[in-house]
Amino acid sequence: MDFNLQSVDEVVRSLILPLAAWIFLSGIDDLFLDAVCLLTWLSRQTLHSVQEDEAERKEALAAPQKRTAILVPLWREDAVIRQMVDHNVDRIDYRAYDFFLGAYPNDEPTLGAVRELEARHPNVHVSVCANPGPTSKADCLNWAFQRMVEFERDRNVRFEVILTHDAEDVIHEHALHWINYCADIYDMVQVPVLPLPTPISKWTHGIYCDEFAEFQTKDMPGRQILNGFVPSNGVGTGFTRWALDRLAKENGRIFEPESLTEDYENGLRLHYLGCPQLFVPVRMLQGRPVATREFFPQTVRSAIKQRTRWVTGISLQSWERHGWKGGLGTRYWLWRDRKGLIGNPVSFLTTLLFFYGLGTWCWSRWFGGTWGLGAITANVPALLLMGSNTAIQVVHLGVRAWCSARVYGWWFASGVPVRAILANYINFRATLGAIRRYAAARLGIAKLVWLKTDHRYPMMPATAVAAARNPMRLGEVLMSAGRLTANQLAWAIANKPPEERIGEFLVRCRLVTEEQVYQGLSQQGSIPLAGLDPRRVRSGVVRALPLQVALEHKVIPFQVAGGFLFIACCDIPQEGLERELAAHTKLHVRVHLVTQSNFNRLREALFPGGAAKVATPIATAAKVTQ
Repeated sequence: MDFNLQSVDEVVRSLILPLAAWIFLSGIDDLFLDAVCLLTWLSRQTLHSVQEDEAERKEALAAPQKRTAILVPLWREDAVIRQMVDHNVDRIDYRAYDFFLGAYPNDEPTLGAVRELEARHPNVHVSVCANPGPTSKADCLNWAFQRMVEFERDRNVRFEVILTHDAEDVIHEHALHWINYCADIYDMVQVPVLPLPTPISKWTHGIYCDEFAEFQTKDMPGRQILNGFVPSNGVGTGFTRWALDRLAKENGRIFEPESLTEDYENGLRLHYLGCPQLFVPVRMLQGRPVATREFFPQTVRSAIKQRTRWVTGISLQSWERHGWKGGLGTRYWLWRDRKGLIGNPVSFLTTLLFFYGLGTWCWSRWFGGTWGLGAITANVPALLLMGSNTAIQVVHLGVRAWCSARVYGWWFASGVPVRAILANYINFRATLGAIRRYAAARLGIAKLVWLKTDHRYPMMPATAVAAARNPMRLGEVLMSAGRLTANQLAWAIANKPPEERIGEFLVRCRLVTEEQVYQGLSQQGSIPLAGLDPRRVRSGVVRALPLQVALEHKVIPFQVAGGFLFIACCDIPQEGLERELAAHTKLHVRVHLVTQSNFNRLREALFPGGAAKVATPIATAAKVTQ
């Protein structure tokens, strides 16, 4: 046993100096970036006031809106894509945008979900990839872009800005405004991307919170300060049409199908083409960051899987494709992006040596002996380097904790040191996996494919659940949405005739529009609000229900997709309506709300002379809302 322990000591002694030297050099690199970003931040705090930031925000919100396309690649995302689109369509206050959802022909559940969304929202369009999936995220994006081009040709329109997003993204309501505003000057605009908050007990997800908070607060601004390139984060990235046309002209493809990190690849390619890039700094608005939010992997296994793809694409494929070309600033950031190939294994090995030293020190203190600890204390140069490294790491963890606390609070940031140890293990496993997969691909043993992680969409917060159980009245909903003031609502309640409902009275007095009332009813009843063009409703779909049944219940079938029959009504449906309609069709029934005027247009176009005009729905719908 003594011989074996002495042999371990010899191995440790031989590793300490080179490992400590690497950690020292890498730590000095991190300290340099910390200092540059700190000095820049301090100078900005001196030169820019809160009033100037607020003036810029108002200018961005008021800027003329360029027509924008949002491309979303999908593979087995039927569990989340409905929530993602419904939530963001309701949340985004930008007007001139359309979703283009890319799905695969061999993914029927997702195809059914996106076709349902296309029928429900006029600004949602489906793109079916030509090849069975999964191919790559880039390939799926290319087909979504092709669908956008076809849409332009059919509608005689042109999209000036193209965004990329994923199926789990919560898009900030002002994000499109910032991209639209900055796209006047920059060809690629990246808004911050930050994980949604989770409890401190979610250690794996907490790693993403820490690292993204640091990356978006320090590294991304640092790239611009040091004349580097801005990589796309994959989501929340806006490209001008001119820039994407340049990418297509370069090699015939916008998103590189063979790349596992097409977002990073496009950022680097645009930089080499001389296209100006911008990262929008993290701004806090009403206590929350203006950023794209999402959940990241919450298990060690799924985190390793995702990071294996990142290391393969960013460090290995990028090195193969582009080498080290570019100016000093570009090469510096290529170094930082690729140093994890060595740094990740070294960090994990250093962590093991730290626990080895700690364990043997405790053993020697309690039970006597000189093994283990002697391997460290006998190497004076290594000991000095390790002392310096410890100080550097304390500073680095302090910077990461500050960045994390800025977004998630100091209680959450207190877990940074523990999460850093787990991160070392995950990054070590991911790096070894990436090298193995890349080598297998280069040798022709296996092909690099889309290592997609499973996604989930955030559930309604507790306040929203409570509101669903105890819904607000219509007037309260309109007031919370800024459509009414408290004085206007009080006046309306006091002056409306007893027989007239609040919604009808508000519209008649021109305090709100019909559309705004129905938006309130949609929110209150959790029923999707649609705007339907009679010309897009097929006559055969209208006959999916017997005419007498449709007239009796004041509904109009307007779409059949994915095994669902979508019906439009101009009133909040009575309990049991879907069950009654199901007796007349084998399809699952989905109800959508439309305005009175929209319903009348549908009825007149699709049931000519077949029905008397229905009662004003605002009045009947308001029975439960006064």
